[in-house]
Amino acid sequence: MYTQSSQSQDNQMPLSTNHGAHELLDVHEVLSAMIGGLNQYVLLRDQVQDSELLSIMDRQYAFMLDEYNITVEAFKTGHDPKHPTRTYNMNMGNDTIYGLKPGEPKKPITSASEINDGIISGFLLSCHKAGATGKTGAALESTNPVVRRVLQDSVPNCIEMAYEISLYQNKKGYYQVPQLSPQDMSAMLNMYGKADQAKNMPN
Repeated sequence: MYTQSSQSQDNQMPLSTNHGAHELLDVHEVLSAMIGGLNQYVLLRDQVQDSELLSIMDRQYAFMLDEYNITVEAFKTGHDPKHPTRTYNMNMGNDTIYGLKPGEPKKPITSASEINDGIISGFLLSCHKAGATGKTGAALESTNPVVRRVLQDSVPNCIEMAYEISLYQNKKGYYQVPQLSPQDMSAMLNMYGKADQAKNMPN
């Protein structure tokens, strides 16, 4: 096992080598997935029919590209990147349409010509969900404080971009949101109560 003090007696260990093995492997997976996501956006862009989805894709791609670059910079140098992780803000409302409408069963396509905006937006949603999961896991394994912060600050952006895509899908009927009956919903909402301070814990 190596520590900063044991590796360098003059306490000059390069920050670029201040990484644990689990961190290196997990961030490698994250960066590979980020490249895969960016490549998907490039490959799918020319297949998009809806201008609204195209606008979302272009804004998200620019944000994802910048986030990839600062993650690589932090990972390679161990120093703060040229700017902190930015915050992604979607440009649409957050109204959700609830309920299920009958339709054709979903199944895999059998030809590339069947691709449509519903399928494309599904790819994008999966990309962000995987990104949020992967970055969370890598942040929990990171020993380099800069890399940890860049990763953990990036997770809410994955969630926000996934939410934006899911709202688009919901509006277009690609992503339906079922609800429980009012009775079951009320039972679930009232299943938990306020916690009291434990007697052996300080105030």
